[in-house]
Amino acid sequence: MKKIQCIIIVSLLFLCGSLARINKCGNKLLEDCICGEQYIERTKKFVVNCTNTGFTHGDVLKVLPEQTNILIFTGNHLNILPSNIFGDEPYLSELQVIDMSNNGIREIKGKTFHHVTAVERLILNHNNISIAEEDDRNFHHPRVFSNFVNLQELHLTNAFADNTDAELADDLHDIFVNSNLTKLYKLHLEQNEIKNWKDDRVFCDLPNLHDLYLGDNQIPSLNFNILCLKKLRYLDLEYNNISKFSQKDLDTFDKLANEKGRTESLTLEIGNNPFKCDTAAKNLYIWSQRTAVKIRNEDKLECVNAKYGKKYIFNLKSISDKQQAKISKGLTILLGILVCVLLILSVAYAYLKKEMLRVKLSPVLDVISRKVQYTTIESQDV
Repeated sequence: MKKIQCIIIVSLLFLCGSLARINKCGNKLLEDCICGEQYIERTKKFVVNCTNTGFTHGDVLKVLPEQTNILIFTGNHLNILPSNIFGDEPYLSELQVIDMSNNGIREIKGKTFHHVTAVERLILNHNNISIAEEDDRNFHHPRVFSNFVNLQELHLTNAFADNTDAELADDLHDIFVNSNLTKLYKLHLEQNEIKNWKDDRVFCDLPNLHDLYLGDNQIPSLNFNILCLKKLRYLDLEYNNISKFSQKDLDTFDKLANEKGRTESLTLEIGNNPFKCDTAAKNLYIWSQRTAVKIRNEDKLECVNAKYGKKYIFNLKSISDKQQAKISKGLTILLGILVCVLLILSVAYAYLKKEMLRVKLSPVLDVISRKVQYTTIESQDV
């Protein structure tokens, strides 16, 4: 009897827990999610967390609580994001953050994100979005983000299928031109194998862009326009394939940093690139000491010198200091040589002009001699 009572009690507790979760989320489809208010950055937010719930379709996103502020929908299995994934009618007027990372997403329809115009942060990291030309119907929709009129942060770290760098760069340009992301403040594009851009003005249609993250790609140089990004304050280029910055590149950084009307300094993250230990590397470090641009960890910047089939890594500061020391030592030696030469020339000149000098100096010597004799006589009288 007691055993039966225990089973009943446990069943009731489980049922109550399930009902509580359903009630907080408002729909049985969301029973595997956790819904409720949380304090995030000292502000109370209603969060719907569907992490690792095993969802294979987006139907659950059409029944989210109307008061949802933050949606965490990660670690699921959604190969395709259909049109109007949040419903045909706008009702999530309070939704500010969407995190759909690590869902295996391959395709995003053109009208997937309609009716969520209040969203300020969209996170699509670690997916497998395809934009290959033979499958162009997938991601290559130029207005895929056009409804995010209030979007401030777009996170696309490792978001695309491998080996699509050329197509990605081309399509990103089309997307930024057509999506009207005028409030976008921060853009993450790390780990996407990006090399080159179809148009060097790829980011110029993002007028409010402050922070641009392009780390851990395959970018070989400053091969895109940054002068159009008047508000850019942080540019991440670390872990790329940059072997040097030309003097034109350095001048470009200076020009942007000294742009009239700027209210924030420009910071660069350029570490862990294969800089060659040459004149350009030395110039880079010397420039970093005088420019208004802030270089993150400038004293830790390194360059690579390949010799006899081996690669040697040097610190830019050390080779620059050695170079300055060599220059200083060279100048000291040169100054010593010049002084010696001057003395030799003076002696030679005096020897050649000794008769003329004797004639000119005789009166002076006579005066000095008489003065000495007079002084001696006076001393003897005393």
